[in-house]
Amino acid sequence: MYKICLVEDEKDLNDLIVSYLKRENYEVVNFYDGESAIDYVGQPVHLWILDIMLGDTISGYDIIKKIRELDPEVPVIFTSARDQDLDKIIGLELGSDDYVTKPYSPKELVLRINRIIKRVYSQVTSTIKYENYEIDVNKRLVLLEKKEVSLTSLEFDLLLILVKNINKSFSREELIKLVWGEDYFGSDRVVDDLVRRVRKKMPQVKIKTIYGFGYRLV
Repeated sequence: MYKICLVEDEKDLNDLIVSYLKRENYEVVNFYDGESAIDYVGQPVHLWILDIMLGDTISGYDIIKKIRELDPEVPVIFTSARDQDLDKIIGLELGSDDYVTKPYSPKELVLRINRIIKRVYSQVTSTIKYENYEIDVNKRLVLLEKKEVSLTSLEFDLLLILVKNINKSFSREELIKLVWGEDYFGSDRVVDDLVRRVRKKMPQVKIKTIYGFGYRLV
């Protein structure tokens, strides 16, 4: 579930946007003032919605500066009652991804959020779950109960091939070509050693030995 932080000092509008976002199955953390919001910066968030003009001494500009110090990539949408080119230019220079002028339709805002989330995260999030393991394909990372399982590059390649092909049998020769490449010359016993290492590091991984042939994950 994607987490969105909303910073909006108009309580009725804030509550309305929260209800729309929750309907879209977003996790929402909302703030009615800049001071509370800026204290939250640094927590894991997938997108921020910042009103530029807030009621206290901290503005949306102050918040995005703090956000960008800690996370240069997280998307930010600015909202403002002022439709001025200067505001938009400043927002873009500070690293915002979009700018919405008040009054706006909550549906329009949600559509913009959906587009940004899809653009930013559709290619980023690729996680395979096997037993109690979470395998992040893009980061080449394996987690067990939120703790990283340290794998070598070859160990991860073997694991990924097997979890993408559960119940498919691979010969040692096939695994050599897939993991080490077509140019590998040497004993096929390197496969046995690699399987042994993965089994040791990840006891829940059920790699079955097919004697005289190869291996299969079940």
